[in-house]
Amino acid sequence: MEKQSDRDLASVVLETVLYDFRAMKKLGEGALAQLDDESVGWAPDGESNSAAVIVKHMAGNMISRWTDFLTSDGEKPSRKRDDEFIDDVSGLQEVMALWESGWGVLFEALEPLRPEDLLREVTIRGQPHTVLQAIHRQISHYAYHVGQLVYAAKARKSGEWKSLSIPRGQSAGFNDAMARKFGSR
Repeated sequence: MEKQSDRDLASVVLETVLYDFRAMKKLGEGALAQLDDESVGWAPDGESNSAAVIVKHMAGNMISRWTDFLTSDGEKPSRKRDDEFIDDVSGLQEVMALWESGWGVLFEALEPLRPEDLLREVTIRGQPHTVLQAIHRQISHYAYHVGQLVYAAKARKSGEWKSLSIPRGQSAGFNDAMARKFGSR
């Protein structure tokens, strides 16, 4: 295996970005897997978004931002952002199709990037960004929404919720297991 010091920083950044996006996708899928057709459209109140609306918005953003990522503005003229917040999704199957379509476009754009691409310039709403800045912007944006998605699903499922991380009261045991695995204790 190649030592970290033998790799250039830009390669490590690209690997980390892909890892982080895949982890975010997996976390969101863990939340969505606990929902059904009815609960995917539930919102805690009139000002909050349902899981379906969050996914619809994320997919719209992803498709706009990552289609022709290096060659066109990230806010496509065809995007109807305000429509993304209208809850007109028919159920979990449609939500999952939107989810997969957005992530598919994202990975199709990111996976072929090379280290030298990170300092190229792209635009989002006419504002110039390096590729690295644009990626960081979207990591922050999607992490925010995946957090909302998990929160909405957890609120809906309440006592039926299956933890997606370390369950309450189990931190010490988890930390001990990690220490044994990695030899730090």
